[in-house]
Amino acid sequence: MKIVYKITPMLAGLALAGAAIAQPADSIDAHIATARTAAGADYRNTLLNLCPLFAPAQPGAGRGAPGRGAGGAPATPDRAGWYAPPFKIFDNLYWLGSRQFSSWALTTSAGIIIIDTNFAYTTQAEIVDGLTKLGLNPKDIKYVILSHAHGDHDQGAADLQKLSGAQVVMGAADWDMTLARKEYPGGIPTKGISVGAQGHKLTLGDTTVDIYATPGHTDGTLSYIFPVKDGGRPVMAAYSGGTLTGAFGTNGARWDEYVASQKKIAAAAAAANAQVILSNHSEYDGAYTKARLIAAPRQAGETHPFIVGQASVQRYFTVMQECAIAAKLRNGAK
Repeated sequence: MKIVYKITPMLAGLALAGAAIAQPADSIDAHIATARTAAGADYRNTLLNLCPLFAPAQPGAGRGAPGRGAGGAPATPDRAGWYAPPFKIFDNLYWLGSRQFSSWALTTSAGIIIIDTNFAYTTQAEIVDGLTKLGLNPKDIKYVILSHAHGDHDQGAADLQKLSGAQVVMGAADWDMTLARKEYPGGIPTKGISVGAQGHKLTLGDTTVDIYATPGHTDGTLSYIFPVKDGGRPVMAAYSGGTLTGAFGTNGARWDEYVASQKKIAAAAAAANAQVILSNHSEYDGAYTKARLIAAPRQAGETHPFIVGQASVQRYFTVMQECAIAAKLRNGAK
């Protein structure tokens, strides 16, 4: 009698997983497997956006994501497709993002710090009107910190500066790119604080934001560590300033720079015991989904939706590191 064995999708998946685990420690599959384990169910979108799971990254030497650089912005889309209401996340942190791109307001005893500003077409509706709806005064904005000079994060800076007189904070290399522009949606902000490789401590009233230079996504990408409060209890947050690796191609130095930056901010987050991970894209940290959970009553044993714990914060950065290493190997970069 002939015995026929049927391989189910589950068994096939286990076989593939086993093959990946059996790979040499520095193989592409091994790094992807490590990233997949670190991502779990929490950071699937980060994994899918960064890891070369299905095809090699496109060759090239550019930085950042196509269409998000200095070249401009998309035509203003239908508001129904991007608008999201503002939400109070912590005692001193507010989400002012659209459905895809995040802006944040950190309140202090001496005014407001805005972190990232989204596309210019969202500035009035999401940030200015959003602050007003939350009972905050947009003219109290003292600083606008930009994680990097791409249109989906920096186009509202000039308008907010005109409204409030705020200083704009940006990485030195990204300032060079910004000031070289002849025109730009939303306008070009007046140069404020330029952050070099040494980083910067920005203190406003009772709050200090530790700013770290984390080049890779752009030459001047910045990431942050700062305190938030949950019912008066202080909790440290880590903010990842640039996630996508860009088309680094065979340029190993750029891949290595990106990985080194992720290790740097991960170490800073660990030292600060950061329990919250934030991003400027809600697809990576789930901000838009989590923000809507804030209003739901917490059940016994439940924590704040954004407080994920130190281990989870570290897993986020592990995904970024391991996917970048896998992509470097896939591209044959040296």
